[in-house]
Amino acid sequence: MTSTLENQTPDTAEVLRDAVEALSEGIAVFDANLRLITCNQRYLEMFPLIRELIVPGAHSDDLLRAGVERGQFAAALNDPEGWLDKAYKFRLEFDREFEVEFTDGKTYQVRFKPTRSGGYVVSRSDITESRRTEAMVRDRETLLATVLDTSPVSVVMARIEDGKIIYRSKEAAANFGQTTFAHEHYTSPEEREKYVALLTQKKRVDGYQMTSVRADGSSYTSSCSGRIVEYGGELCAVSALTDLTEQLEKDALIRHVLEACPIPIQMSKADTSEVLFCSPETVALFGDAPSSKSFYVDPKAREIYVDTLRKDGVVRDYKAEFYNRHGTRFWGAVFAQMIRYNGDDVIVSHTRDMTEQLKIEDELITQRELLHQNEKMFALGELLAGVAHELNNPLSVVVGHSLMLREDAQDPEILRQVKKISDAAERCTKIVRTFLTMARQQPAKSEKIEINEIVQTAVDVARYGDFGSTIKMECDLAQTLPSICADSDQITQVILNLIINAEQAIRSEGKGDKIVVKTSQGASEQTVEIEVKDNGPGIPAKYQNRIFEPFFTTKDVGEGTGIGLSLCHRVIRSHGGQIMLDGNYKEGTLFRISLPAKPASDRACKSVPEVETPQGSLRILIVDDEEDVAELNAEILGRAGFGVDVANIGGDAISKLRQNRYDLILSDLNMPGIDGRGFFETITKDFPEMAQRIGFVTGDTMGRSSQGFLKEANRPYLEKPVSPKELRAFVSEIIAIAENEK
Repeated sequence: MTSTLENQTPDTAEVLRDAVEALSEGIAVFDANLRLITCNQRYLEMFPLIRELIVPGAHSDDLLRAGVERGQFAAALNDPEGWLDKAYKFRLEFDREFEVEFTDGKTYQVRFKPTRSGGYVVSRSDITESRRTEAMVRDRETLLATVLDTSPVSVVMARIEDGKIIYRSKEAAANFGQTTFAHEHYTSPEEREKYVALLTQKKRVDGYQMTSVRADGSSYTSSCSGRIVEYGGELCAVSALTDLTEQLEKDALIRHVLEACPIPIQMSKADTSEVLFCSPETVALFGDAPSSKSFYVDPKAREIYVDTLRKDGVVRDYKAEFYNRHGTRFWGAVFAQMIRYNGDDVIVSHTRDMTEQLKIEDELITQRELLHQNEKMFALGELLAGVAHELNNPLSVVVGHSLMLREDAQDPEILRQVKKISDAAERCTKIVRTFLTMARQQPAKSEKIEINEIVQTAVDVARYGDFGSTIKMECDLAQTLPSICADSDQITQVILNLIINAEQAIRSEGKGDKIVVKTSQGASEQTVEIEVKDNGPGIPAKYQNRIFEPFFTTKDVGEGTGIGLSLCHRVIRSHGGQIMLDGNYKEGTLFRISLPAKPASDRACKSVPEVETPQGSLRILIVDDEEDVAELNAEILGRAGFGVDVANIGGDAISKLRQNRYDLILSDLNMPGIDGRGFFETITKDFPEMAQRIGFVTGDTMGRSSQGFLKEANRPYLEKPVSPKELRAFVSEIIAIAENEK
C-alpha cells in the first residue's frame, strides 16, 4: 500500500500504517484529483465485487461506476445513471455522512472528511447488525402494542406508591374508562390495598379473584395476575384482569348438569382421599362422607385402584366391594381418570352399582343352563315321541284284543293269563303316554283328583314290589286337603319313581330302612305338598345341582338311564308345580313336591264323564290305514251295538260317504293319499252336516302339522293306544254332543 506517509520517519509511518489497519472501519484517502492514495484492508473487504480495481491511482468516479455495473450497490439496481449522478454530487459535499446498502445485505455508514491538501478521507463502518437489532426491537414493540391493543384482557400498569396509572391497554380503557388511579377499578380502596400487599410480598400473583368496577358502575368478578416491575426508577404493578362472568356462568351450568346427572360422579384427592365434589346421586349411593376411603370394604382395593390410576391415568370398569349409605355391602364398577387440579392429583370417577347387573347375570346363567337342559329334553322328547308313535298302532291292537279277551274269557286259567297280558299291555300304554307327556311338556289329561288317593295308590303299587321286610313303607296323609287338577297316571308315576329310587339307594349302600310319603297343606291354601323322604345314604352335595339333568346318573352303566328324575321334573313342571331336593336334610334324602290346588269350578279341571252307550242301530265309519287297528276298533264298537264300516284310505271313505249315511266318523291323521286334513276339508265342503260328527283317533299328536290341524279343526281327538272303554266313551260323548246341538 503506497502512502504519503513516506515524508514521515520510517518508524512513524510504520506505526501509522499499523494503526489504520487495526481500525474496524474501512479507511480510504483520495487526493485533490479524486484518485486513491491509500486504503486499509478492511476497506478492500467491503467491496468484494470490485476489490481488484481498488488500487492507488484509481479514480473515485471509475470505482463508483464499476461498482454500479457489477451490482455492488442495492439502490443503483433500478436506475444506475441516476444513482451515479447523486453519488457524484454527494462526493463533492465533504464533511457529511450517509448510509449505503449493498446487494450482499450489508449496510455501511459512510463519512467524508476533507484533507488540507484538497483531497478527502472516506471512512466506512459496518452497521448491518445494529440496524437489524433496531428493526427487531421495533418489530417487537409493534407486536407487543398490537397484542396488548387486541387482547381481550385488560392490562394496566400503575405505580405501587399511589396507584397512578401509567399505561392501559385498549381493552382496559374500554372497560374502565380513562381513569387516573387504579383503585378506581375496585369496589373499595381496601380491596386494592390487599392485592398490592400480596403482590409486594410474593412479587407475583396469579388467579387472584376480585370484584372489579366498570366505567358504567357495574361490577363483575375478575381474575387478576400481576407482576412488579421497575419503570422510570419507580416500582409499578402490571396487572392483567380477565372477566370471569362467562366462565362462572359456564361453571354454574356444568355444576348444574353434574348435580342433575343420573349417575354418581365425584372428585377426590388421590393422596388424601378428601372428597372435593359429590353429585346428588353419589350422596344417595354412598352418603355425605368426607373421605372416599370410607366407601371401600377393603382399603387395599382403593390402594390398587389409585396405583393403577397413577400408572395408566385412567381406569375402566374396576370392580370392588363398597358400603352404601346404609352400611350395606354391594359390588360396584368404577370408571375414573386422574387430572391435575389446583396443584393436586385429583380423581374424577363414576361408580356404577352392579347389584342389578349381577342379578341379571345370575339369571342369564340360570336361563342358559335351563336352555341347555331344554335342548337335551327336546332331543329326548323327539326320541320318545318317535318311539311312542311307532308303538301306538301295534300296542293298540294288543291292548284292545287283550281287554276284549278279558270280557269274553270264561275259563279261570285263561282269564288269569289274559289278565297278565292285559295288565302288561296297559302298563306299556301308560309308559308310551308318559313318553308323549315328556315330549309335549304338558299333561295328557287334567281331571279333578284327590292327592291322598294318588299317593296311596303309588305306595300300594310299590309295596307289591320286591321290598322285603328290611325296608318299611309309611304314609302320613293330611286330612281335608283340597282337590287338585292333574293327570293321575303321571303324578302316580312321579311318586312311584321317587319311592323306587329311594329303595334302590338304600339297598345299594346298605344304609337306611325306612321310606315315608307325606301329604300336607302348602304354605298357602293354593297349594298342596307331597314329601318323599328316606333315612338312606342321601345324595352327595356335588351332585345335588345336577340330579334333574337329562341323562345324568350316578349309577353304574346298565343300572341307570338318567331319565327318571328329569321325567319327574318335567311332569311336575307341566302341572304348574315344583319339585326340589331339600339340601338341608341331613338324615337321608328328602324330595318335596308342590302342586297348585284348583277350585271345582275351574274349566280346565273336569271329572271323567260317565257316558252310556247309545241304544239303537247307529252307523260309524272308521278310517285308518292300519288294517289291524281299524278292524280292532270296528270289533270293539260292533260289540257295543254300533254298525261299523271300515275304510283304509281316504278316497274309499269318501266313496262310502256318498253311498251311505253315518252317525259318526272316526279318522286317523297320517294316511297315504288323502290324509286327515284333506279328508276333513272334503267333509266340510261336501258333507257339512257331518263336520260336527267326526273325531280323530291318532298316534301322532306331536308333529307341528298335526298339532296345528287339531287346533284349527277344533274337533275331539283320542290318542293311541286306546282301550275299549276309552273308545266307547269317546264315541258316545261325540254322538251325545252332536245330538244335543240339533
